[in-house]
Amino acid sequence: MRSVLKDILLDLGHAVIAEAENGYDAVLKYAHFRPDLITMDINMPKMDGLEAVKKIVELDPQANILMCSALGQQEAIIKAFQAGAKDFIVKPFEMERVVNAVTKMLGS
Repeated sequence: MRSVLKDILLDLGHAVIAEAENGYDAVLKYAHFRPDLITMDINMPKMDGLEAVKKIVELDPQANILMCSALGQQEAIIKAFQAGAKDFIVKPFEMERVVNAVTKMLGS
């Protein structure tokens, strides 16, 4: 998942300044780098994406978090929005949907 999203973001002209292996590392890296956008899977080791979103939003209520989920995870998607995610994309990713979500969040 990360490599596909990374390639799309790079193709759009965005820099990818960090990657995290799990939710815990995602929170630490967000605190350190403060990126304009973070993409996060709902299912991750150590700390799931929903918990990581909550912690990132505690650090920065304006964080632009784009959640990634598989089909059939509607309940998790609702919880992600409640936790502070700004948008979501469904795996497998459609290029147009990723571009629209990133453009909406970053205004570029």
